[in-house]
Amino acid sequence: MAKLILMVGLPFSGKTTMAKRLEKQYEAIRLTPDEWHVKLFGQEFFRDKAKEKQIDFAICYCECPEEELEERMNKRNNAPDNPYFYIPIEKYKEYEKVFQKPTSDEGELI
Repeated sequence: MAKLILMVGLPFSGKTTMAKRLEKQYEAIRLTPDEWHVKLFGQEFFRDKAKEKQIDFAICYCECPEEELEERMNKRNNAPDNPYFYIPIEKYKEYEKVFQKPTSDEGELI
């Protein structure tokens, strides 16, 4: 059966890296937040679509230590060929304050 896996985590927590691994493991189509989908639709859109199509839904929550997040942020933000959004540390701190870890009430956590 098909499964929709939504990647969740703060910026620089490893969502894209994990999505690439899952893409190979499940021979899946990868659409990560860095690319476009959550910015356009939000999590509920994907959960509702999966339910409508009778597709299993799971959330892959990524997290890592704050020092590592900041190191990744500096590396990505300063990379000359950065294909992602520049996120200043102040903006990241705002995300960190409002971010809520997903719970099993929202779907299967993997």
